[in-house]
Amino acid sequence: MMEASKNARRIRLAANLAGFGVLFTLLVVLVGAGTRLVDAGLGCPDWPGCYGTLVVPDGDRAAAFAPDAPLDSFKAWVEMVHRYLATALGLMALILAWVAFKSRKTPGYPVGLSFLLLFAVCVQGAFGAWTVTLKLWPQVVTLHLLGGFTVLALFFWLQRRLQACARGEQEARRPPLLWWLVLLLLAGQVALGGWTSSNYAGLACGGFPTCNQQWWSEQLDFTEGFHVTQEVGPNYLHGQLHAPARTAIHWTHRVGALALGVGLVFLFFLYLRQQRAKPWLQLLLVSYGVQAGLGVATVIWLLPLTLAILHTAGAALLLLTLLMTGWQLGFSGLKVPKVTLTEVDNAQFQ
Repeated sequence: MMEASKNARRIRLAANLAGFGVLFTLLVVLVGAGTRLVDAGLGCPDWPGCYGTLVVPDGDRAAAFAPDAPLDSFKAWVEMVHRYLATALGLMALILAWVAFKSRKTPGYPVGLSFLLLFAVCVQGAFGAWTVTLKLWPQVVTLHLLGGFTVLALFFWLQRRLQACARGEQEARRPPLLWWLVLLLLAGQVALGGWTSSNYAGLACGGFPTCNQQWWSEQLDFTEGFHVTQEVGPNYLHGQLHAPARTAIHWTHRVGALALGVGLVFLFFLYLRQQRAKPWLQLLLVSYGVQAGLGVATVIWLLPLTLAILHTAGAALLLLTLLMTGWQLGFSGLKVPKVTLTEVDNAQFQ
């Protein structure tokens, strides 16, 4: 009995930690976006330290360590704060993996998911290092953003699974196929957003809904814009692509947003009658509308920092809403055991 109570407390602790991890990952993603937007990605030319130290050094120490990389204290501190937060996130994932190992014999405990989260955080840390050492190579920067969203999704799903385990559910939720397709569309759109940002194409299309006052332009270089084997070596701060390539990237990001919207509408109307999922489906469309509005405002007002960060936050909240929708849609596939009145009465008197 004492062991069962101890195990229950452990599961609740893990669920609370995973829930905090969702919020903390959102913070890390937004700080990472801010780091990118203020051009602080190379604020420290080395990794994991900053000019060879664990804190931002003074100008003389920085000049002695890297004479070709002048110190900008503000950008260096922005970068280091992002690294400190990411390290704390890794510690949370490590604790959750340890708790999973201790609870591996508990029926329904998401042991595999806990270790998958730890693996994803480690991979994400590697991409963080490569972002610096490969000088903002767009491929790595885009994958780093996708990694952040992946960690966010894993923390969320782990928290839901842990809460279900605490309630005695042993089966995993199984969302329908259409939900998975919409999730894939969202992942693709996040990737396009990362590619747009890492190639500095956020303002390549002026105006809305047209792009540079045209619905279709001959000046769209898709071949160069989506040339994913750009060479390693150059410093990609402020980008290396010419204008038609950046315009093609931005235009594709807009088309991707439209495709995602169509997918969300299909999901909404197909599953609107499921009462558990209905409020989340409604919130999903509202979240998409807000996110699309932020994207338009970001273009019209020429990429202000606050709106650009809010656009990233909107994408993260859209992901979380979609995940919650999938969780509720997956409930219909569960086989919930029937509890008889006799069993309830017996449980009350034990």
